Amino acid sequence: MPALPRPASGPGSRYTARAATSRTRPAQHTDIAALARRLTARDLWLVRMLHEHRVLTTHQITRLAYTSLRSAQRRLRTLHHHAVVDSFRPLTQTGSAPEHYTLGPAGAALLAAQAGLDVAALGWRPTHTGRIAYSPSLGHDLGVNDLLTHLAAHTHTTPTTSLTLWLSEHSAARRWGDIIRPDAYAHYHDGDQLLPFFLEYDTGSQPLARVEAKLTGYAAFTTATGARPALLVHTRTQSRDQALRHRLADAARKLNLNVATSSADFTTTEPWGPWWAPLQPGARRTTLAALTDHWPTLSPASGLEPTDADTPLTLPVPPQPPAAPKARS
Repeated sequence: MPALPRPASGPGSRYTARAATSRTRPAQHTDIAALARRLTARDLWLVRMLHEHRVLTTHQITRLAYTSLRSAQRRLRTLHHHAVVDSFRPLTQTGSAPEHYTLGPAGAALLAAQAGLDVAALGWRPTHTGRIAYSPSLGHDLGVNDLLTHLAAHTHTTPTTSLTLWLSEHSAARRWGDIIRPDAYAHYHDGDQLLPFFLEYDTGSQPLARVEAKLTGYAAFTTATGARPALLVHTRTQSRDQALRHRLADAARKLNLNVATSSADFTTTEPWGPWWAPLQPGARRTTLAALTDHWPTLSPASGLEPTDADTPLTLPVPPQPPAAPKARS
């Protein structure tokens, strides 16, 4: 993909899709049939994850699927060389940002072949990486993915926990978009406790009234389906968290919703920790797992079972990659 000019101001002004000029590739992309002997089960899983979640940084991919940053970087360079993935690096005011990975042309062709579709039907275009790099929602999308990849990494090192389901905003909208459009939906297990939750990742850009209005949709979802997942609202700062709690408390109580809030000032890199405060009078901050003690009537969302209308591209992608033999470069 040719390098894109960076606008002087406005959306995308802080980002530049520079990988196309700093990383060389063969003039002719590797045919996907030839990739069959190169790609491991983990590589194929990563292709699906990038299609599902749009963009993942090197650090996020490392948390999900690798034991070290160096091994992740080495494999990602190989996948980029064969156009399985694309990448860009945001321009920052200080320091340098990690590489941001998206679905590449060979990766898109591979997914389309698996689903028996043309690449165009997949929704992928040659401008795919550029559109993500310059998207005004890039920071929001990365924030959602950062929260969930930290949670997934925790389950890799804590045998009693697991993240068995993680749906992106796109997948959630495909299932429930006529009622709600959460930023993610997930199932977090700790021992015999299951916390099914919708995530609203609040960057502070929306008026409080608009965030409050979303609760009506979640109440309608509960009424229509009978399912009662928790609703987690994550904000950027403690002050925004307090403002949201003040605004949402009465509505959550009247609508009988199970809502908890936290902010990046608390969660940092441990979203499973004691940082979540239920919207209940006198409630103290507690862990994700302990939220199930506050809300014993929680139940998973409906509409998760596979149907005849599903394809390999619409089925949920496991948050944890399969074990795979060592790849040949």
